[in-house]
Amino acid sequence: MRPITPELFVDDLADRIAAAPSDGRLRVALDGPPPAGATPLSRDPVADSPLAGPDPLAAALVEALRLRGRPAHAVPANGFLRSASLRFEQGRTNPDAFYTDWLDESGLRREVLDPAGPDGSGEILPSLWDPATDRASRAGYLPLEPAAVVLVTGGFLLGGGLPFDVTVHLVVSPAALARRTPPDWAWTLPAWDRYVGEVDPAGWADVVVRTDDPRHPALVKRE
Repeated sequence: MRPITPELFVDDLADRIAAAPSDGRLRVALDGPPPAGATPLSRDPVADSPLAGPDPLAAALVEALRLRGRPAHAVPANGFLRSASLRFEQGRTNPDAFYTDWLDESGLRREVLDPAGPDGSGEILPSLWDPATDRASRAGYLPLEPAAVVLVTGGFLLGGGLPFDVTVHLVVSPAALARRTPPDWAWTLPAWDRYVGEVDPAGWADVVVRTDDPRHPALVKRE
């Protein structure tokens, strides 16, 4: 592992993304639990979601990529949750349902990843569902620039066949994740353990970063 400052990490990652082979738009996964990016959570599981992911990293990358001539747009997975009736069918604090039933992967693919792909329409929907109102978000379609980068940020994004061009996984050790997860969300911890055990996202992501402390990230080198 190579320790790096948060600022240098953003610059390094922006350089990698901007230099990635592409004839046009890029779809980038920023995958990891909320503590990976120090994202605060509310105490209301209807109004917020621990699938929000490392949103602060996406915000920093949007600016860094624009400075490199690549327009970028952040799309939080939290805007692509299933309805409450489906998410909470097995209870509001069921870790298995959280892992398998909360994220609307088909909606994310249909409204974001496929349109942003090489043969897509080039118009994406930044959000599909508002978890606070449990209704459609009523977001308008966003036309993408020819060289746009779409940064999808959230948890459980890898291993399910979603079509990303570049994958970034932010690793948080079990101890750090337990320590930095709010008590009201502690029930989600088995889901993150299951994700690591079944998918091994750090084993095949293009970029892997350890973020036990987001102020002191470390790039994981590969042989």
